[in-house]
Amino acid sequence: MDGLTLGDDDLLSEGAPLIDIVAAEPLNGRLARITWETGETQVYDLAPALANLLVFKRLRTDDALFRTLKVNEDGNAIEWDDGAELSAIWIERLPPVGFDNADFTSAMDDLGMSLDGMAAALEISRRQVASYRKDKPIPRHIALATRYLLERGKRA
Repeated sequence: MDGLTLGDDDLLSEGAPLIDIVAAEPLNGRLARITWETGETQVYDLAPALANLLVFKRLRTDDALFRTLKVNEDGNAIEWDDGAELSAIWIERLPPVGFDNADFTSAMDDLGMSLDGMAAALEISRRQVASYRKDKPIPRHIALATRYLLERGKRA
């Protein structure tokens, strides 16, 4: 490695540092409340991750097994009594479940979007955008699309 010597305790890393999980609580369905070492707590829908790999097959339908969810010994994953583990990296990639009207309005403000602009960006009607700003429940696909716009805006 071009003269670089690594000791037993040296770590190589690339990208953002990993954030450990300090607490995990199973909720209804396949939702879980995760508390990160930063102090932030979010509710995640684990169903997409559980549907992704065969190792999670029992967890998809076995409610009692899902309720055995806990943080692993290293804090870098959650695990279940059957030995299945889901890494913090996977969980961080999932969008948090909560997205309400205030979040939608705040996203529009952060993006500098008018009603017409947001309607065009989401390919929905101006009336729907106005309703989401007030009190109409935000559908999951609209929440995901809005989060995407926010993330894309941060990278620009």
